[in-house]
Amino acid sequence: MTTDRIPLAGVIGSPVAHSKSPQLHHHWLRVHGLRGHYIPMDVNTDDLAEVLGTLPKMGFVGVNITVPHKEKVLEIADLITDRATLIGAANTLIFRKDGKIHADNTDGYGFIENLRQGAPNWNPSSGPAVVLGAGGAARAVVASLIDVGVPEILISNRTRVRAEKLADDFGKRVKVVDWVKAGNVLEDADMVVNTTSLGMLGKPEMRVPLDGLRKGTLVTDLVYNPLQTRLLREAEALGCQTVDGLGMLLHQAVPAFERWFGKRPVVDAATRAAILR
Repeated sequence: MTTDRIPLAGVIGSPVAHSKSPQLHHHWLRVHGLRGHYIPMDVNTDDLAEVLGTLPKMGFVGVNITVPHKEKVLEIADLITDRATLIGAANTLIFRKDGKIHADNTDGYGFIENLRQGAPNWNPSSGPAVVLGAGGAARAVVASLIDVGVPEILISNRTRVRAEKLADDFGKRVKVVDWVKAGNVLEDADMVVNTTSLGMLGKPEMRVPLDGLRKGTLVTDLVYNPLQTRLLREAEALGCQTVDGLGMLLHQAVPAFERWFGKRPVVDAATRAAILR
């Protein structure tokens, strides 16, 4: 007698013990009464290909990929979505029944859905966006902002050459601003996004001057530890609309959970509470 395998999923990174993804997926599995498990796996880069080749044989239906493997995994996957190719990184893998590994990037989706939930009146076409940082997270953010029709994106990064590379990859709508001049362009911005680790617990604070921010400007920070960063506190004091970074983590997981476990979860107050506990 054979029984259906219990679907397994997880997150691969190094380090990975800090990840909140297991809490999130376990919450949704409980809410929907589904069989399944989601576990963190600390894997070295040298072992990544071997591990990904073995997991489907063990009953895994897919995994999330986090630092430092998001770029490397594109060399291993058999099928890569256009958005993962454009961003140059993948955060979600689906192990298909035909044995192929399908790579996608849902970070941009999570970013936009977080804004739509946290700032439902936001109009993407109303003005330019300032994006601080030029790493992998910034690439996902820029790709998603272009998709939803933001007319102009100003990128500022401490290392200008990285910002210039990003601008070259994404075209004329993206322009580069020197890091020391980032504060000067906030006055005309309709939204400001911090994609750097500045302001994260244990990291230096964000030092970009914010006095140019206009009342009503949408300010969001991808950092969610602490939930209210200095950037968000100061922006709120200036009368800006703010959205914290936790929702991006929650929303980016929705498409993966649906593909792996067959049910589309909802990001609601109970979901946030389950992660913040």
